[in-house]
Amino acid sequence: EAGVSVLLLRACLALLALPIYLLSFLGVWEPFCRKVFFPFILDKICIVHDKKSKKHKQELFRNLPDFRGPSGELKLLEIGTGSGSNFQFYPSGCKVTCTDINPNFQQSLSRNMKKNQHLHYERFLVAAGEDLHQVPSSSVDAVVCTLVLCSVHSVSSTLREVLRVLRPGGAFYFLEHVAAEHSSWKYFWQQVCYPTWKLVFAGCCLTRELWKNLEEAKFSELKIQHISVALPGTPIEPHIVGYGVK
Repeated sequence: EAGVSVLLLRACLALLALPIYLLSFLGVWEPFCRKVFFPFILDKICIVHDKKSKKHKQELFRNLPDFRGPSGELKLLEIGTGSGSNFQFYPSGCKVTCTDINPNFQQSLSRNMKKNQHLHYERFLVAAGEDLHQVPSSSVDAVVCTLVLCSVHSVSSTLREVLRVLRPGGAFYFLEHVAAEHSSWKYFWQQVCYPTWKLVFAGCCLTRELWKNLEEAKFSELKIQHISVALPGTPIEPHIVGYGVK
């Protein structure tokens, strides 16, 4: 019953998004999305999401200074930096390495760098979360990843890379949207929107149960909290927030 309704509604949504499906078929959508559409729309979504998640992020990053290395420095790597909306939450003097698979956020990224001159920006790497080979093993004190695990190709490979680059005793911080409760309307709509949403929003998957991946990864200590951050007019609401220690 529900399965049939999901398929019918998916077809209706695909019809509405037909021009995008055609552009994708012609190989035009992906480059346009990467260069123009996604950086633009993400900037707008981030403004709304940042307002709603600000208190959660302040709480999340409060203990970042506890993970300073033996030298007293805090070396931080961010996966999927995007426009740099997390910079404001990092402690003064923190050394930041930015990585993103998409290099087209430069405008908003440099704007946020100028705003947050309390940080030292080490370098910017164009890299996927699954392949951080440019970063030496056990070389950073903290890794941060917010609203990124929904769109990586492999969550488990990304978490393996996180654990590789972290020094022993270092921490991985996350805030991610996840699948809703299976019996809920929210989950029904997540399933309906899934294929079209993934195409339009650069590979973003609505129904990942990321807490399971985190529990399977080899963290010595893991704190996960399930919270609600609703983005109006979207099927996004349940989130997880927390950190894991290597």
